[in-house]
Amino acid sequence: MPELLEQKKLSTKKDELHVGVISDTHGLLRPEVIRAFEGVSLIIHAGDVGRPSVLEALGNIATVIAVRGNTDRDSWAFRLPLTEVVGIGEISLYVLHDLNRLDLDPSVSGFRSVISGHTHEPAIENKNGVLFINPGSAGPKRFTLPVSVVLLHIKNNSLKVEQVTLKV
Repeated sequence: MPELLEQKKLSTKKDELHVGVISDTHGLLRPEVIRAFEGVSLIIHAGDVGRPSVLEALGNIATVIAVRGNTDRDSWAFRLPLTEVVGIGEISLYVLHDLNRLDLDPSVSGFRSVISGHTHEPAIENKNGVLFINPGSAGPKRFTLPVSVVLLHIKNNSLKVEQVTLKV
């Protein structure tokens, strides 16, 4: 992993760790998200948060790591980084809002997963041994796209992804 990237590490004393992955809330935190994230140890928000109250409410559930999205332009949002590196046990995750702005080769850099948002369309794809995750949008409904989040289950350094479509 490049030395220039500072990594936030989460200790893993449990056999299995559950991570909530969310993006594109645009200021709306639905009660369905709170229910979906019950029991998670960490929440990753891949940008377009919309309001700091969204992060505060998510912080009542679990530790939150968030990046800034293209619509996060108010002064509070500039405290959020554009990218984040998260270490969970032996697993490194790279988080950014817009996958088109990925400026490194995640496989060469040692990342097991890249988490992004921006498109509002959920996607889970394995490319060159790297799991690319876009949880879709959990905020205001857009077009015919689902309102969704992801639960990432980590056990014995393996990743299992569960797409959760919220009934809204």
